[in-house]
Amino acid sequence: MADREITLEIVTPEGVRLAETVQAFTAPSVDGQFGALPGHRPVLAALATGIVSYRTPSGLHEVAVGPGFVELQEDHAVLLTDRFIDKADVDPVRARLELKEADEELERLHQDAGSPQYAQALGRELWAAVQLELYGDPPPPTVHTVTEFAAAPKADYVSEGLPAATTSETPTEK
Repeated sequence: MADREITLEIVTPEGVRLAETVQAFTAPSVDGQFGALPGHRPVLAALATGIVSYRTPSGLHEVAVGPGFVELQEDHAVLLTDRFIDKADVDPVRARLELKEADEELERLHQDAGSPQYAQALGRELWAAVQLELYGDPPPPTVHTVTEFAAAPKADYVSEGLPAATTSETPTEK
């Protein structure tokens, strides 16, 4: 088992951004950071914006990803995300500017924290912050504690008139 490895792929709409054979990796999920070694049980999880770390024979490597999904099955992990950046590609000046602009927009929208605009600004803030963390120059902690998934509007199926799960009435019995 010591010689087993995991094939790690990170895929964006632009295509495969990373394809490595790794000894282990960690990734950010909406429930917190998780790690995987060869032989890990199958996993399907929601991916959060954050840093993916992976170990190869040449050492420890890190990249940043946006929200998405991760599937791990039979020593093959696929991370589907809309954002990906390697440390060498981070522009810290641009990331700091994006962080400042996103923070200002969040301050303007603080009364409307459930809006799509707030969720979008929060996503921009998180992406800028994770790029700076990857670069090695993390920003100070912010007071925006809502996650990008929690900020998205939620459907209220009960008030939209759909039948409750506990009723014996069928849609045709009205």
